[in-house]
Order: sequence, then C-alpha cells, then structure tokens
Amino acid sequence: MGTGSTLARRALGRELKRLREAKAMNQSAAGRVIGVSPQTIGRMEDGLPTKVSDLYVNALSDAYAATNDQRKMLLELALEVRTTQKSGGGWWRAYADSGIRLGIDHYMGLEESARRLATWKVTIVPGLLQTAEYRRAIAWTDSPGLPPEQVERRIEVAMRRQERLADAAFAVDVILWESVLRDQIGGPGVMAEQLRRIAFIGQRPNVSVRIVPFNASGHLGSVVGSFVLLEFPQLAATGLIEPPVVFVEEYAGDLYLEREAEVMRYRDAFAEISRVAVDPDTSRTLVLEIAKEYGQ
Repeated sequence: MGTGSTLARRALGRELKRLREAKAMNQSAAGRVIGVSPQTIGRMEDGLPTKVSDLYVNALSDAYAATNDQRKMLLELALEVRTTQKSGGGWWRAYADSGIRLGIDHYMGLEESARRLATWKVTIVPGLLQTAEYRRAIAWTDSPGLPPEQVERRIEVAMRRQERLADAAFAVDVILWESVLRDQIGGPGVMAEQLRRIAFIGQRPNVSVRIVPFNASGHLGSVVGSFVLLEFPQLAATGLIEPPVVFVEEYAGDLYLEREAEVMRYRDAFAEISRVAVDPDTSRTLVLEIAKEYGQ
C-alpha cells in the first residue's frame, strides 16, 4: 500500500517548521528566502498542497543551517510528494462535482494512508460500513435540494472508499453505541439491510465491530462523542512515522487533533469505551437480532 502524498507533505512541513524555529526565524523571513508569502510557508509547514521544489528546499535548508543528513531527508520527502502527485492525487478528487463537503480531501488522504483506524460512533454508521441505500438516505436528509446525479456521485465515493477494507494491512476497529443501530435512517428496510452489512463486514479478519448496548453501565463514550483515531505506517523514503491524528466531524466544520496530549486523551477514551463494549461475536448477534426487529 502506498502512503500517498498526504503523509509526505505533513512530514516535510513538520521538519521545515522544526528547523525554522530552531533558527529563530519567523514565517515572513522564511518566505523572503524563497520569494513567497508567509501564508505559503504556513501552508507548507501545515502539510497542505503547495509547491515543494528542490530549489525551495535547498534554499530553506541553507537559511536554516540544515545538516547534510537533514537536507537529504527534506529532499527525499519533497521527491515523494511530487512523485505521488504526478499520478493525479487521490482518486476522490475526480468526484469534486458531487458537492461533497469542504475539507473531505484532507480526511480522505489521511484515511487512505492510515494503517489503523479506530472509531467510536454515537450516531450514524461509519462511512466505511454504509450501504448505498443508507448513504443515499443520509444525502437526501442532509441536502434535500441536491440534484439526483450529485447524490449518486456521492454514493460512488462512499462505495469506492470501502475498497480499502480489502487491504489486509489496514486494521479497522469500530465501536458503535446501540443508538446507531436503532436510528431508522431511510426506514426499516434500509436499516435491516444496513445492519446485515455491518454483521458481514465485521467478519473480515482485519475488521472488528463491537457494540456498546444501552444497558451498559455509565461510560465515557456518551461524554466524549464520536471520533476517529488514525495511525500511520512508515514513510517509504525516510522511514519516518507520522504521529496519529484524531478526527472529529462536526456539522459546521471538522476538527483535527494532533498534539500528543490530545491524542492520548482520545486513545485512553477509546480504551475505556472498549471496556464496556461487548465482544465481536456477541455484537454480531445483537446486530442481527435488531435487523430482524425491522421485520425484513
């Protein structure tokens, strides 16, 4: 599995920022070195798409007094970014006309690059487990005025995204509150099919699906709210491992948490929620029982 350009951009930006700060230079001064705005330096350091030529990297390496090994690492990361970008970037960019929400490009790049995804959901089935009909019902609820062709394009994105589950090296650990199973999105027929889909995917060797039932004792999950914890493999060029990221999806905007203390709080929360979740086999039985309750 390739890690794509997202992780290489993040690693490059992280190293450039570390070297700049060690030299006690601000972003404006760094921008003057290569003739760009401080905002462009900020985008580069944040791992966002921007030009990362060898000319820029060498000039900044000179200004930051980088060692030969540091310069070599930066150039290797920049090459990895450009090599991946030549393939056209992430496949999901071809669906820009579907009206998918802003910011999805960044998340999709992280998910595509991740080696492990752990998620706790209190509402809505995670996208990686959704059926087409369930996804369609969400789209019509979220954007009732959306043209049908854009709705179908969104569904194509969701189904294409699920191809990642076939990668045995991609570990997925899902914990769902029972409310996710009982919220009748799309009606009983849609929910029955969706729950059977959850039970089926949960049998994959790289996927774990567990449920926190309503009768579980008081747990942290109802306080924390839904989140995704993403962990990443080594970068091919340098062997660096990007720090994990916590993704919190909100109605008015998304949140990405990367500070070690923040990530640890969510990692600890996931462990605490895991403590009250029933095991995968019991969870599968519960999911199928609720599917039968929908009368389908």
